[in-house]
Amino acid sequence: MCESLKITVCGAGAWGTAMALHCERQGLDTTLLARRTEQARSMAAERENKDYLPGYAFGPGLKVSDDLAAALSGADVIFMGVPSYALRDWCRRIARLDTGVLKPSALFVSLAKGLELETQKTPCEIIKDELPTAIVGSLSGPTFAGEVAAGKPTAMTLAFGDCLEGQIESLQNAVSGPNLRVYASRDLRGVELGGCLKNVYAVAAGCCQGLRLGDNALASLLTRAVAEMVRVGQALGASLETFYGLSGFGDLVATCHGDWSRNRTFGEELASGRTAAEIIESQKTAVEGYRTASAFHSICRRDGIDAPILDQVYQICYEAKPPMKALADLMSRDLKKE
Repeated sequence: MCESLKITVCGAGAWGTAMALHCERQGLDTTLLARRTEQARSMAAERENKDYLPGYAFGPGLKVSDDLAAALSGADVIFMGVPSYALRDWCRRIARLDTGVLKPSALFVSLAKGLELETQKTPCEIIKDELPTAIVGSLSGPTFAGEVAAGKPTAMTLAFGDCLEGQIESLQNAVSGPNLRVYASRDLRGVELGGCLKNVYAVAAGCCQGLRLGDNALASLLTRAVAEMVRVGQALGASLETFYGLSGFGDLVATCHGDWSRNRTFGEELASGRTAAEIIESQKTAVEGYRTASAFHSICRRDGIDAPILDQVYQICYEAKPPMKALADLMSRDLKKE
């Protein structure tokens, strides 16, 4: 049954491409769907994504397309490998397709890790807004695109809220392999929030590293970040255990320590004195932690959630607060029990 699954990955950025490469290696019928015709043609001809994931050759079975209807027709699983800010537009394009293109049983799986700035909604909530009858889930965890593309080992969490158990198991088995182990969860809310929150704390970790504050400072920051993730997540309806799993703590560790992390690198550049606006303008790829910091800041103010690290990241990004001043404010807060 697993080998019969037809997979379409929407979005030919680094992570979408890596996921497509992995699925093709699993023997799945896989199509990588690009938004731009010129990118699709380039990838099809060169058998490589030189724009976003250079150096990783496409397997012989991986198909490349820019035809939305053809790529989605009959797909069993549709991975939405696009940034959170582009997700609604992709879903609206899909919603305009002719009736019968999408299978009623198709699973939409978000790979995004950011909140929508205007609505503060998670990726799966955005998908449900535009595709109300869709079965939606999230696949999240410590997954640097280059390492997944290279076949290096990792593990992820696959979460659905309204999916039949058999469908979850089928996809779990299909995606799991020698180099990627998938765990199932019913806490869709927690898995999504963990993936979004960790990007904000990765910005803080980057600031810490950029200021050369040392290993003790970084360890202390990450410990308090986990506590804050749990507090924010539980207040928003997630389960405690999820944040100590792959989509929470696991992804946080990877994103805060990996040299490949765009969010951590963004924080390092902030610490060097560059403004958030000029860094974002110079980036070719998405820095989810930047937008998500603003979205979570609005949520925490609205709901009265205590999130001091998140608040300081917001002030650094949007109020030009010097990172060293943010650190001083965190260190001078009233003392309390752990």
